[in-house]
Amino acid sequence: MKTNAFALRHIGPRPEDIAEMLKTVKADSIEQLINETFPDAIRLKEDLNLAPAMTEYEYLSHIQALGNKNKIFRSFIGLGYNEAVVPAAIIRNVFENPGWYTAYTPYQAEVAQGRLEALLNFQTTVIELSGMEIANASLLDESTAAAEAMILLFDVRTRDQKKNNVVKFFVSEEILPQTLSVLQTRATPFGVELVVGNHEEFDFSEEFFGAILQYPGKHGIVADYADFINQAKAKDIKVAVAADIMSLVLLTPPGEMGADVVVGTTQRFGIPLGFGGPHAAFFATKEEYKRSMPGRIIGVSKDADDNFALRMALQTREQHIKREKATSNICTAQVLLAVMASFYAVYHGPKGLTNIASLIHAKAVTVATELGKLGIEQLNANFFDTILVKADAAKVKPIAEANSINFNYIDANTISISLNETVELADINAIVNVFAQATGKTATEVTALSTEIKYQDKLKRTSKFLEHAVFNSYHSETELMRYIKKLERKDLALNHSMISLGSCTMKLNAAAEMLPLSNAQWNNVHPFVPADQAQGYLEMLHGLEEKLNVITGFAGTTLQPNSGAQGEYAGLMAIRAYHHSRGDFQRDIALIPASAHGTNPASAAMAGMKVVVTKTTPEGNIDVADLKAKAEQYKDNLSCLMVTYPSTHGVYESAIMEITQIIHDNGGQVYMDGANMNAQVAITNPANIGADVCHLNLHKTFAIPHGGGGPGVGPICVAEHLVPFLPTNPIVKVGGEKGITAISAAPYGSALVCLISYGYIAMLGTEGLKKVTQQAILNANYMKSRLEEHYSILYTGEKGRAAHEMIVDVREFKEKGIEVTDIAKRLIDYGFHAPTVSFPVAGTLMIEPTESESKEELDRFCDAMASIRQEIENATIENPVNELKNAPHTLALLTADNWDLPYSRQKAAYPLPYVAENKLWPTVRRIDDAYGDRNLICSCAPIEAYLEN
Repeated sequence: MKTNAFALRHIGPRPEDIAEMLKTVKADSIEQLINETFPDAIRLKEDLNLAPAMTEYEYLSHIQALGNKNKIFRSFIGLGYNEAVVPAAIIRNVFENPGWYTAYTPYQAEVAQGRLEALLNFQTTVIELSGMEIANASLLDESTAAAEAMILLFDVRTRDQKKNNVVKFFVSEEILPQTLSVLQTRATPFGVELVVGNHEEFDFSEEFFGAILQYPGKHGIVADYADFINQAKAKDIKVAVAADIMSLVLLTPPGEMGADVVVGTTQRFGIPLGFGGPHAAFFATKEEYKRSMPGRIIGVSKDADDNFALRMALQTREQHIKREKATSNICTAQVLLAVMASFYAVYHGPKGLTNIASLIHAKAVTVATELGKLGIEQLNANFFDTILVKADAAKVKPIAEANSINFNYIDANTISISLNETVELADINAIVNVFAQATGKTATEVTALSTEIKYQDKLKRTSKFLEHAVFNSYHSETELMRYIKKLERKDLALNHSMISLGSCTMKLNAAAEMLPLSNAQWNNVHPFVPADQAQGYLEMLHGLEEKLNVITGFAGTTLQPNSGAQGEYAGLMAIRAYHHSRGDFQRDIALIPASAHGTNPASAAMAGMKVVVTKTTPEGNIDVADLKAKAEQYKDNLSCLMVTYPSTHGVYESAIMEITQIIHDNGGQVYMDGANMNAQVAITNPANIGADVCHLNLHKTFAIPHGGGGPGVGPICVAEHLVPFLPTNPIVKVGGEKGITAISAAPYGSALVCLISYGYIAMLGTEGLKKVTQQAILNANYMKSRLEEHYSILYTGEKGRAAHEMIVDVREFKEKGIEVTDIAKRLIDYGFHAPTVSFPVAGTLMIEPTESESKEELDRFCDAMASIRQEIENATIENPVNELKNAPHTLALLTADNWDLPYSRQKAAYPLPYVAENKLWPTVRRIDDAYGDRNLICSCAPIEAYLEN
């Protein structure tokens, strides 16, 4: 292999390490190990047909050339996407910083206090700007957030509304077109009936449970919704508002008008356009609805010393606990983007945000005024940033495009123009000149912005916002840089040590994959530009779709779903549409193994399916006899089987082809959950095992970083017969000819980060991808061989091998008073993030090392686990004061004058010699989860009061 081959940089162990590891696992070669791990029947007979691997240098040249095919116009299209200034300090210190982008969802809160604080700042920003009581720590995009709002309002219907089957939901005709499409997708399986119309003509019938309004409207009109909301309330109709967060700096917040839910996107808060994403959506509501709220909520709690600490609150709401009873399947959020938006709010503060919003409005007023001088009528009585004008689109469009300008052409005589933070006087003059040319008139040069305000006094915001010190302290770059670093130092990410979370695949996010994301040729393209302006993007995205088709063995791919859970939902909706196209409307049973991830039953419920759980055997496999019996029992109503492969127990089930055949014999489709695809690539594939559709987690298998809990991409790949049902978009032509309505707001979902997976596959090629899978399996089996000297390993394949992950059973230590959580927290003292705790089996640890970890790192982790095993041996239930129960140990605890614990400070802080070289200090002790849920505080504002109490 060439010494500059990317695979050598991506894969952790060196050739000499691999030889030693093979000895440890008692295999003569990697090929022997793979033969003993994989059932022979599912192995691919031929290598993948992919282009040869590029070096990093070749790839960066290639992607630059591809990026140059994108034409960067000034886009004033709006429709929920506006160019924003991304502060350089945030690009350099967050967006390009692996300390932020390689972290995982903050399940181990003691080593996640930094991003938890940034997310608390995000929630505070949203709560105060929206005028609501509670907010979550981001959702996937504005349109899916609106759909979540609709389902929340459906869930909290009054008892009478549920009894009388009230299912109508009013949608304002001012809603964004992509949001309407996503609402249609989500409403159908729930039996919600959408009624689209003018809110001013709504009759407030008692047959409605809810309504959604857009503020400002899709073409810029700013309406006072207070009367509408009051009349709706009188009829028990709850109201959601999709709002532009930047406008809320100047306009009356929807919460003050009486809204029940406020949603939107924070893309304007310093997030690049990225051809549609990723961007962090927001979701705010009333405290009384907190248990129906989707997504993560960051809350205040206290640690073992009663110190202030942050954690993810109310996790019992989430799909991994509620399963098929969940109202949302959201798992991944957009944490990295929410963090960036929160730092944008911190950096600018209330005064800076007011200045930015006021300038945006002034630019819009100036353009409207100047066009008025040309005799062009502006139609919006009240507006913030978007004007609506009467003009001949056929004349305007060619002149605008010749000047590298995009507007939103609504019809032959109507155009909307959305202004943004980046607009300068030169842009305003260019806009006015386009219309002057189109009308044969001469424009006068604009030299100053208008000071007029074009919305009514009653729409002006009077309430203060962001008064907390954090939004009024870090306005120089030095101060912001240090604040970002202060938070980063509190967290454990991949730039410190391995994160061996089972089913999460925390592999290397290589710098060469990440670099293009900062390039304006890629990050500054509006998702609704004409196709000829996005040729680089379309070539990259279609190239990625083709590569994923080859890897999965399928015929078609959509990149639209912007998380794994959204991919599951999209796949199930495609299956549903396929059955309906054949007249099989009764096929609504989803068979799901008991071991499945919680998103599976939640997604099935969202797709309108009834979940029937199939048994697993004591060995952790699907019980084939039970599956067969249930498939035959429900053969007339069977929609699909949802199966993860290799299983969530980390085993390649040899009966998989028999299982998929049983489903097909009984009229069902096979949905394969791609969470464990890192153990398949280039050795087998979903088509080979008999699946019809799968989703992939590009943020697991294909190297998109987890970002502390997002962004993610969850494409679905489908067999030929399902291609016609791939999701569409109302503005850009994508999807199948019988395609379902939109899954996400943007036609290609989070297109910007698809560059990462495109690069990953391009630089590995067929041989590299195969080596990655082989190494992931070797690393897991090496750890298994080392750990089984100290712990029981729960499930293995028929020849005693693990797949790419394994389950360590620690339930036996309960008799010594030691719980799985104690081991998880003690690992922090050893410098490691815990593996997955209590999934898929309570009281266990699921470990997935990935191919990127070196033998040295694997050994450090195994040494830590061996040392912890000795600590467990010394523990007794009678004396619960020990290193495990007190873990993690903070610097404050270690340096306190008083030390009365029955073990040394050295043992607490430096249990093994390697720890001292690279010690990570948690900044809080073990957090009291129950206290945080009983006393839910999810914004900065009341913290001082909390601390006083």
